Amino acid sequence: MKRTDLEKRNGMKVEGRIKQAGTPDRYGKQAAVALDKRERRKQDQALGLIPFAVKLDSELVKRIHALAQEKQTDVNELVGALLEKALDGKAR
Repeated sequence: MKRTDLEKRNGMKVEGRIKQAGTPDRYGKQAAVALDKRERRKQDQALGLIPFAVKLDSELVKRIHALAQEKQTDVNELVGALLEKALDGKAR
């Protein structure tokens, strides 16, 4: 048997093993199901959250992201807490 025939046969063996192995969990049924936009919107509405778009200076956004990483929290939670703190301080 020629060397090329041996290599082809080995390649076919490898392909067969790959096909029999199945789908890894990270891509198969056990993969985390990502929510589509509608489901995510419904969850946010159930929590009483509404989208609130603002335009901010890029330096301010960098500071907010850095503070969120420092406190190991979500940017949405951090901005909400900062706004509450600022509004409560102004009301007094």
